[in-house]
This record gives sequence, structure tokens and C-alpha cells, in this order.
Amino acid sequence: MKLSRLLAVLLAALVAGCGTATAAPGTASAPRPVPREAYDVGMRTLTVEPRSARPLPVTVWYPAVGRSVAPGRFPVVLYSHGLRSVPALHAALTTRWAAAGFVVAAPTYPNTNLRSPRFDRADVRNQPADAWRVIRHLIRLDGTPGDLLAGHLDTGRVAAAGHSAGGFTTAGMFASGHSARLRAGVIIAGGGIAGSFAGPPAALLFVHGGADQVVPWHVGRAGYDRSDWPRAFLTLPGQGHGEYLTPGRPGFAQVLATTTDLLRWRLYEDPTSGRRIAAGARLPGVTAFEDRLGVAR
Repeated sequence: MKLSRLLAVLLAALVAGCGTATAAPGTASAPRPVPREAYDVGMRTLTVEPRSARPLPVTVWYPAVGRSVAPGRFPVVLYSHGLRSVPALHAALTTRWAAAGFVVAAPTYPNTNLRSPRFDRADVRNQPADAWRVIRHLIRLDGTPGDLLAGHLDTGRVAAAGHSAGGFTTAGMFASGHSARLRAGVIIAGGGIAGSFAGPPAALLFVHGGADQVVPWHVGRAGYDRSDWPRAFLTLPGQGHGEYLTPGRPGFAQVLATTTDLLRWRLYEDPTSGRRIAAGARLPGVTAFEDRLGVAR
């Protein structure tokens, strides 16, 4: 299938299928101080609703001390993979977020993952609701005595992020009526969809290669232009669909710094991280950055 046709099918599926999908209202606790040292990273796997029609295997990375979750409560980041991918292929980014003080939960979507026997790109329409199922499950785990994550999740402070189809999934989570616990979105090589960016406002970061031939730059830009929320756009000129997500490649350091500081600013309410976002994003010849976040200098 031609790239243009693939994109058209994906967008049509999302527009047709994404309705409001919410989690129960949550009250955030007072934010803890932003971590100053990197944590070790632990990992566990679990399955959300294993006996349902859409069981969701989930990989969770968390700040660790030894084999245990580090003391305290940590904000949550829901990460969505793209077509024919799996969470492990995004670990270069997600594990670094965990080391920075976030619990990162990444579902393996049933019909778009790398190993799916029933691959169906149109099933992306169902993934925003799947992502909210994962968030609801984490809320339950936080109150489950004896669970590894119990008492360690600040479920009132949540962000959503994703790459490619996972970026569209992320946009779909910000539909009208979404919970105010969702405070930030990171849309990598994706874009907005009809009905997204409604309801309680959140801070949005779009990341896109300027020469992306799978999801062209202008698709991400259209989503950015449609939102009137606090937002920023990080372009990697001359780059394609995601090589900048590989450590050591041009732009990786800027993507990591920008996303991490955005998450710390919004989920830890850390003004110093907010003031660092623009400086960390910009590297002449490698990145271009448009900033409408409204961070107080």
C-alpha cells in the first residue's frame, strides 16, 4: 500500500471511531520535589482484563531501588506504540523517562502490534479507549494491598505519549470529557484527529521529522495549529519517521531533554524544568522549535 493511502486509511479510521473515553475523576496529591538524581529502572509486565475480548499486555517501567519501586509516589506516563511495533522497541525513551522519575505504562495493542495474527490498522480507532482502560487499571493497582505498585502511583498526574499511530492514539485520548488528570501529551510523528484537543486543557508537545514520508510533517503541524492549548512543536529537519528516537543519532538528546522537561514541568509542577524546555530543544542545524507553552521566564 502506498504511503499516502496508508495515512488516509489511518486518519479515516481514527476520525470515524474515536469518541469520548474517560477515566474516573481523580484528585492529585501535592507534587513531590522533582528528582535530582537518576533512578535505577525496574520493569514488570501485567495484563489488563485478560479474559475480556481485548486483553491488553502492558509493560511497566518504574523508578527502582534494588528490586523494589523507589519510595514515594510517581506521576504516570501512558505510552502508545505505532503500527507493527511493540513497547520494547521504544525502551530507549521510556526507560529514560522512568529513570527521571515517572512510571511509564506501555500497552501492546491487540490488532496493531508487531506480532498480531489479526493485524488491522483500522483498529487504531479503539486504542484511545484501550489506553484509558490501562489508566483505570493502574488506579486500581495503586490501592491494591501487596501489589508492587501500590502506594507508588500519583494517578492524579498523568501524561500520554506515543509514536506514529501511537501519536494519533494519544491525540484521541484528549477528546471532550477526558479526565483533568491528563495534564500533558507528547505526539511523536503523529497528529491530531477530529474531536481531539477538547475538554480540560493540557500542554502538548509535537515532535516530527521534517522529511517524514510515512506521516508527513504537515499532518503533525495541522494538529498543532488546530489546538489553542499551551503547545510546542519540535522539528528535526531532514529526518524521517523516527531515527531521532535512537540514542546517538542526531536529535535524540534534544528529543529526550525536551520531553523530559515538559513532563517534569507539567507533572511535577517544576518551573525550573519548564524554563529549560526551549533551551534543551534547540540545536542549530539539527532542530527547530516553536514555543507557545507560555512558560513564565
